[in-house]
Amino acid sequence: MSRYRGPRFKKICRLGALPGLTNKKPRAGSDLKNQSHSSKKSQYRIRLEEKQKLRFHYGLTERQLLKYVRIAGKAKGSTGQVLLQLLEMRLDNIIFRLGIASTIPQARQLVNHRHIFVNGGIVDIPSYRCKPRDIITAKDEQKSRAMIQNSLDSSPSEEVPKHLTLHPFQYKGLVNQIIDSKSVGLKINELLVVEYYSRQT
Repeated sequence: MSRYRGPRFKKICRLGALPGLTNKKPRAGSDLKNQSHSSKKSQYRIRLEEKQKLRFHYGLTERQLLKYVRIAGKAKGSTGQVLLQLLEMRLDNIIFRLGIASTIPQARQLVNHRHIFVNGGIVDIPSYRCKPRDIITAKDEQKSRAMIQNSLDSSPSEEVPKHLTLHPFQYKGLVNQIIDSKSVGLKINELLVVEYYSRQT
């Protein structure tokens, strides 16, 4: 399954707010409609929807998400929490959480088009896994900085999570530590996602 490129509003009406996919919010009426049918949902459908929520928010293909679930399953600690940490520490997501891009697809575009440096070198792989003490900066070009300034201006009220530090005037972000599960930018029951994949095998 390839990356989703269809209408984004349709997805948030069905799955709820997906800040990484779009900064639009579902209408109150559509949300209530979903809640009224929630009692009729099967357990499989509930798990599937949580998995889809995770996939669309982070902009992953089915294969990529499955790969992350397998990596998380082999790591120490709760598989669900490790999975969220892996996804949150992706470069495209870090750029989004810093406010340098207004959505994860926009962050991915910045990385693909070589507008982003990590520790002084260009990184053009959106899935690059950031580590504590990484320094993320914009390319020192007017075009790169103008794009980032637009995003910073459009979301000035967004609070940068504690594991990151933003220096907006220097177009620079710092990764302070591995993210705490409470700071994840999506309301998700990650255990249902792990359950979904464990029942597929």
